[in-house]
Amino acid sequence: MMAQYLRLKAEADDCLLFYRMGDFFELFFDDAKAAAAALDIALTSRGEHDGAPIPMCGVPVHAAESYLARLIRAGFRVAIAEQTESPAEAKARGSKALVERAIVRFVTAGTLTEETLLDARRSNWLVALAEIGGMLGLAAADISTGSFEIAEIAPDLLDAELAHYAAAEVIAPEGWGRATVERPRASFESTGAERRLCGLFGVATLDGLGQFGRPGIAAAGGLVAYLEHVGKGALPFLQRPQHRSASEHMLIDAATRESLELTQAQGGGRSGSLLDAIDRTVTGAGARLLAGDLGAPLTDRPRIQARLDLVALFHEDGLRHATRAALRAMPDIGRALGRLVAKRGGPRDLAQLRDGLIEARQLRDRLARIDQPPALLAQLLPALEGHAAFTDVLSRALIPNPPLDPSQGGYIAEGYDAALDELRSLGGEGRRAIAALEARYRDQTGIPALKIRHNGVLGYHVEVPARAADKLMAAESGFTHRQTLAGVVRFNAPELHEQALRVTQAGAHALAAEAAHLEDLSEQALARRDAIAAAADAIARLDVAAGLAERAVEGGWCRPTLVEHPCLEIEAGRHPVVEAAVAKAGARFVANDCRLSEDARLWLVTGPNMGGKSTFLRQNALIAVLAQTGSYVPAASATLGLVDRLFSRVGASDNLARGRSTFMVEMVETAAILAQATPHSFVILDEVGRGTSTYDGLAIAWAVVEAVHDLNRCRCLFATHYHELTRLAGTLDALSLHHVRAREWKGDLVLLHEVAEGAADRSYGLAVAKLAGLPPPVLGRARDVLKKLESGREKTGGIAAGLDDLPLFAATAQADDAECDAIRAEVEGLDVDALTPREALEVLYRLKSMARE
Repeated sequence: MMAQYLRLKAEADDCLLFYRMGDFFELFFDDAKAAAAALDIALTSRGEHDGAPIPMCGVPVHAAESYLARLIRAGFRVAIAEQTESPAEAKARGSKALVERAIVRFVTAGTLTEETLLDARRSNWLVALAEIGGMLGLAAADISTGSFEIAEIAPDLLDAELAHYAAAEVIAPEGWGRATVERPRASFESTGAERRLCGLFGVATLDGLGQFGRPGIAAAGGLVAYLEHVGKGALPFLQRPQHRSASEHMLIDAATRESLELTQAQGGGRSGSLLDAIDRTVTGAGARLLAGDLGAPLTDRPRIQARLDLVALFHEDGLRHATRAALRAMPDIGRALGRLVAKRGGPRDLAQLRDGLIEARQLRDRLARIDQPPALLAQLLPALEGHAAFTDVLSRALIPNPPLDPSQGGYIAEGYDAALDELRSLGGEGRRAIAALEARYRDQTGIPALKIRHNGVLGYHVEVPARAADKLMAAESGFTHRQTLAGVVRFNAPELHEQALRVTQAGAHALAAEAAHLEDLSEQALARRDAIAAAADAIARLDVAAGLAERAVEGGWCRPTLVEHPCLEIEAGRHPVVEAAVAKAGARFVANDCRLSEDARLWLVTGPNMGGKSTFLRQNALIAVLAQTGSYVPAASATLGLVDRLFSRVGASDNLARGRSTFMVEMVETAAILAQATPHSFVILDEVGRGTSTYDGLAIAWAVVEAVHDLNRCRCLFATHYHELTRLAGTLDALSLHHVRAREWKGDLVLLHEVAEGAADRSYGLAVAKLAGLPPPVLGRARDVLKKLESGREKTGGIAAGLDDLPLFAATAQADDAECDAIRAEVEGLDVDALTPREALEVLYRLKSMARE
């Protein structure tokens, strides 16, 4: 057995091996140690290997999925080794023959289809990467629904694209280093990949599927090869690939996604994210689509308008409520179809297709009565019909609520198959005969407690209390002893055996008949998989539109106006996440305007900490994202030119694992913005330069403002505490000064959270420190230091002048004074009129040398 295990473990490579032994999946050696720690189960040992006990742990087969889910979340990949023959078949080969086993499947994070292993409201992307000729190919698939996308991108866009997919698993050729799983380079060879894709979709050429470049084809071929590997030759559901162009979507890099918390909060999870604040979908498919839309806002104005038109349609209360009620009753037919294609489905998945497609047709009939429907609705409605014949078959074939496990049968409806009904009748008659036999045995033996029972080991048998067993032990009784337990004794009887045989045979034939029907119905579903997938997609799009309409009505949001020229004109804009949090606290969110135009495309925003600068910056970025997603926005009105790239440098963070301090991360992200932002981009920057010395930080912030204004020429909100930057308003034509308002009242700071024109009079840093609870002695000392600094600035115009009066800087000031005195004495001793040109040049060199020293 261990020789067989080690052979399979070599095939499993870096995966944990679930080795089937009866009713358990067992793990051995290092796999057992890793799994026992991850699952918090007992680690035991069995036998010896090389003189040492073999570590071992196991999980029950019937509960394997829950353990698999925990292992996958912990970052493991698992190979499933099943028994491929029964013990009886093995015994036919010899009394000591070992039951054959083989790896039937690899379970990995990106190849899950089971309902219990997936989040119903989140897509599960598998991404493959390849490189040809300096361009990257990217293929992404969610095999739980069949979604399949291919793209060719420049290398500098890779991080943004990977951030968009938030892939559960990334595969790439050996040597990449960025992948979760490395695969042989031969899997990504483009010619072989093209043949593999043509074979998968049954075409002679890929031209009919779309115009894909060689890098994209190579990545897609590598993805399909990996799916063949993990499925041991059985491929999951893949729809025809869609070509995804980076230019069709707003580019949002990973840092910006994290900063704006689009689909996930910085603390982890959905709670506190933009997605959580706007998601009113009522289906899992709709929730997944909304997350995808939010992660990749469109840059195509007609497509955005089409989505907005559909949202506008559902603003009508009656239509919205009726549509959402119908959608709420629909099962997730996309994932049910995915399980059936992957051969991991069952009768309940077929029932979900039946119920979902029937509801879809009824919804289609209701929506088709709308006069002058929006163009997008007209495109979606045909996908919801045309399934009547298939749903009729399923309605006749299946009971209303089939079991999850088909092994026990009982899911084919009575009346669908006369032969099956007869087998069930025979089985029923046999069970009634057994019940009558039980009554007769009681009368015959005089044992009222006698029962006929059934279990998986003994089958049907007679059971009596131990105290009454003597009557049946006698040879003339006609009963044969089978088993003695603590309180009961079990027997066989010839007549019972005959009746049991009839029941068992009828039951086995009935199970076989039901299994045949299940296979036939599944094949019918697979033959319609493209049409069913289209219906699932249409349902998801309707759910997203109706959910966004619900959110818009709920929050009083407006429809954005999209224009050709770059602008961002927001009236009474709000931050949807912060507004919801403020409302829960019983307070009111303060709305603010923002008007970025060609002559005022760069706003310099000053004001106190906690005054709302960061919220103001983020809310305008989120409004742009929502608008191009095809959603109404939290504002009284909104007009914007399309944003091609969105950048956010807000908030402090570090990446110590990669050797980057907070300031280093800030500079890396700022450098990326300056290198990539275009005149159609939107940038929000908060406190650039704060992580270093005052002069260094001010110099960097000054230069960044100039670069954004003169070179990038993009729309930008720049928040800062460097009031010196306000002087740039005199030299930069498109720079506009604004501030968040605050007032001091009786020694306390009142934050108004209002954005007004002009620069702030000061930063109110000490007032904010008081609000934060800084000790009074520290605040008092800070006030003294501030007075000296401001006094120095007033005398010399520079912040450094006031430092000389502080003990902290006294030693440095004295050293500087000594150097200045020496240079001053040298200069005062010169007779300038008597110097020849050569002597004057020598004096200059000498003074320069003294300054360096």
